[in-house]
Amino acid sequence: MYAQQSLQDTLFIMLYGGVALLALVTGLILWLRRGNGLLPDVTPPKALRCWTAAFFIMASLSHVWWYVLGVYWLTDDRLVRNITAVTLDHILLVPLVMAILLRMLQDRQHALWPWFLAQVPILVFAVVGIATRSEFYGFDLTTYWQLAVMTVFVLYYIYVLIKYSRWLRENYADLEHKELWKSLFFATVLFVVYEVYFTNPGEMVREYLAQFETLAIIAFLIWRVESLETLDAKETVMPEDIPVVEETDESSTNFLSLVVPDNIQELLDKHCEASHLYLQHDLTLQQLATAIGTNRTYLSAYFAQQGITYNAYINRLRVDHFMRLYRESVKANRPATAVQLSQKSGFRSYSTFATAFKFFNGLTVAAWTKSPD
Repeated sequence: MYAQQSLQDTLFIMLYGGVALLALVTGLILWLRRGNGLLPDVTPPKALRCWTAAFFIMASLSHVWWYVLGVYWLTDDRLVRNITAVTLDHILLVPLVMAILLRMLQDRQHALWPWFLAQVPILVFAVVGIATRSEFYGFDLTTYWQLAVMTVFVLYYIYVLIKYSRWLRENYADLEHKELWKSLFFATVLFVVYEVYFTNPGEMVREYLAQFETLAIIAFLIWRVESLETLDAKETVMPEDIPVVEETDESSTNFLSLVVPDNIQELLDKHCEASHLYLQHDLTLQQLATAIGTNRTYLSAYFAQQGITYNAYINRLRVDHFMRLYRESVKANRPATAVQLSQKSGFRSYSTFATAFKFFNGLTVAAWTKSPD
């Protein structure tokens, strides 16, 4: 709310107040409610839920301090008013968004303090800008600094997302709603809108844009919190009869020289394939290792030495299971859809199944079902 013009636009004030109220209510619900409202079967990471609630509540407070500064305080000193409000947005809202994006990653705890510490210069610039009544320090320098910090963050987020995707594929067979590349797109869009808004303040089109952007942020984060299942990234507890091998976060090439037990495939045949354990939704590498009586380090090493990943191993079994079920249903003249049979084959999501099917067979599901023999 940069301009006095905003305060005279009744429609904008209604939208402004509605967005503030929605952000506050949503934040309080996330903070106080223990379970999900839209997807009650999903248990999101507690830290992600708390940081998202904090962001919503702070976004609501941002609307409050802009309105209060514009109507009741510093109304005759536009420069100090705007430097104060913009600085509060900089040092509180931006790092909270960064915290949310990092807390979506569950392979390990990514440090948040550097991104909060990076806001300290902005506070210093604001103080200098107010003291010297300088728009350069109060607006330009803070904006340039924040853009630099956000650029570094986006590059860092790309790096950790690549590592996170590898971790997911090594540990989880069904990746539905676990991949986070949409979150990177979300961060990039925020980056662009931020630059457009803060380099062209005061125009009503951009004032409206800021409110619709807040609504989009709320919608995206609600979907993300509701759909992201808590994953287990804890250290593996090794059985007493198996030598302890330190878990590493390095590439699977380190596993190629590791001596693994000779009976891993035999254990997989007996406890995973014959028992149809692979049909279990969201079966993890750790759960499979426990079921066959080994540890995840040896199991990961075995898959690496076979030239496959855990994800590929499980989904290959599931796709083969689907193909058997489909052939049996056709032979018995029992009507069944590909969606139904994919769910019976261990896939929670049909899109995940369709991607895996084409990867292994080189054909789409529809093309294969025309001639399943």
